[in-house]
Amino acid sequence: MAEESAVTTRDALIAEVVALPSLPGVYRFFDAADNVLYVGKARNLKKRVSSYFHKDHGGTRIGVMVGRIARLQTTVVRSEAEALLLENNLIKALAPRFNILFRDDKSYPYLKLTAHAFPRVAYYRGSVERKHKYFGPYPGAWAVKETIQLLQKVFRLRTCEDTVFAHRSRPCLLYQIQRCTAPCVGYIDQASYARDVADAEAFLLGRTDEVMRSLQQRMMVLSDALQFEQAAAVRDQIGALSRVLHQQAVDESSLSARERDVDILAVKLRGGRACVNLAMVRGGRHLGDRAYFPSQGAEGAFAGDDDDEAPRSAEQQVLEAFAAQHYLASAPPPSLVTSHALDARFVEALSQHCGLKIAAQHQPREQRRIWLEMAIKGAEIALARLLAEEGSQHERTRALVDALDLAVEDLDTFRIECFDVSHTAGEATQASCVVYHHHAMRSADYRRFNVEGITPGDDYAAMRQVLMRRYAKLAERSGDDEARARMPALVLVDGGRGQVAVAREVFEELGLDRSLIVGVEKGEGRKVGLEELVFADGRPKLQLPHDSAALMLVAQIRDEAHRFAITGMRARRAKVRTGGSRLEDIAGVGPKKRARLLQRFGGVRGVAAASVDDLAAVDGISRELAEEIYRVLH
Repeated sequence: MAEESAVTTRDALIAEVVALPSLPGVYRFFDAADNVLYVGKARNLKKRVSSYFHKDHGGTRIGVMVGRIARLQTTVVRSEAEALLLENNLIKALAPRFNILFRDDKSYPYLKLTAHAFPRVAYYRGSVERKHKYFGPYPGAWAVKETIQLLQKVFRLRTCEDTVFAHRSRPCLLYQIQRCTAPCVGYIDQASYARDVADAEAFLLGRTDEVMRSLQQRMMVLSDALQFEQAAAVRDQIGALSRVLHQQAVDESSLSARERDVDILAVKLRGGRACVNLAMVRGGRHLGDRAYFPSQGAEGAFAGDDDDEAPRSAEQQVLEAFAAQHYLASAPPPSLVTSHALDARFVEALSQHCGLKIAAQHQPREQRRIWLEMAIKGAEIALARLLAEEGSQHERTRALVDALDLAVEDLDTFRIECFDVSHTAGEATQASCVVYHHHAMRSADYRRFNVEGITPGDDYAAMRQVLMRRYAKLAERSGDDEARARMPALVLVDGGRGQVAVAREVFEELGLDRSLIVGVEKGEGRKVGLEELVFADGRPKLQLPHDSAALMLVAQIRDEAHRFAITGMRARRAKVRTGGSRLEDIAGVGPKKRARLLQRFGGVRGVAAASVDDLAAVDGISRELAEEIYRVLH
């Protein structure tokens, strides 16, 4: 009967495929449970989707997927660029099992020059404002901070906050160590400082020859005017800049304006994992690199994806998946250098979407070749490190399963949840639940619980409330496949017999297996490495050797639960003590702006005491919002 149903489903799918138009679009495959299996784009929907059903894919990954397809959906679009955009929006939203998916990362940091009579150079991450100038993006915070230090050494631009700048009566230590010209106390006039800012901007844009000529010309003018002290200061600037350029070891004069901003993408596959290493070159300066790892799908990329005549390698597919997902969120530079060729139609679609003509090159020469070789080596090192770490975590998982004598069929799906309660003398009680799954901590699954309605300081009542809130609904849906998948194979409780007894009562009330509960009790003298495991099903305590891989994993998870609980508790306590909710009630003041205000003025009282002008000086606070904050707090 099941075979007849499968044949009927396949016939219906083929009939639907035959009726598809020969137009560009996006297709989605679903299984019998209506879960999304795969999202793809096509220049020709009919031709592309037909290839899944008219070819024998055997036992490959694509064959496994095709065997699960129960229905499909298609969306016709006007161009490949629209298909590219829609495909990647759907991949990020739906996370299909068979797609290559890179995790969303934090926004890239920038270097910011503020709009001010004496501009400040600062680290910045977030949405940009037109009134300021931004340079980047940079691969990480370290790269921005390194560049700021460089600008301080060569151009001596200020880094202090505007409020500090406005209230200085004497120069700070940075002036004493020749990292600032002290515009705050008038040691440099606005015109001279503006020249330094202009030179710094030119340097950041890669026009180093222009900067060097400008400095040399200024030194000669000062020397001819017998202003030898000022000439010597400019000479020192030239020397510092020369040392920086020498350290860069790049012949920038050979680079065209287009070649000064380049992204280098290198991909490596090994052991079922993939790594894409992104190196950034801005203004002819190599800013560093960052490694990215797909969260799923890279172990079995589909050969011949889309309707290409020549099948693409797995490396090409991973590279294109990264480029699409990354550059649809952040603007690309005009030039890409890649370790494997990108499809010309893909590059054209990316160019159309970004409104920028993008050139992609995979067999570069000279300086670009050096950059690419560096990126490839970085990808190899990052992937080797990941595999080593995963191997170590895999062994820790196996050691814990063996030590607890658990019946686990698949270690890769072994899920642990750990609970901890934190408060200060009963104030702002908060509990945490952290998750260990697929041999790693899964921060996206972490949860915090505000504990209320109990006697302050009653940890047992807090633990009971949290466990009931976490597992009551799962227990009600115990017959649901999704609920069973979310139920952990092990529940760790930070505490001894008392906490375990509470957890056992909760599980018995909910009809759950109490053998899942294990308490982590501190050993003699509360020393690390002497912890004992307490079981809810009556088994005797277990003390693992201090160098046991299983104990290391338990300690790692317990410490993470403690960290997550205590940081949440401190934030909640601070909110109660400072009256942070008064700021929360103001429309337009989110967590980031609230944090900036509290940090700048030292708390809500300081914010309330600030003038509208002082409030408007905080990054991200407009004049209108500053007036609203002032109105609410007075």
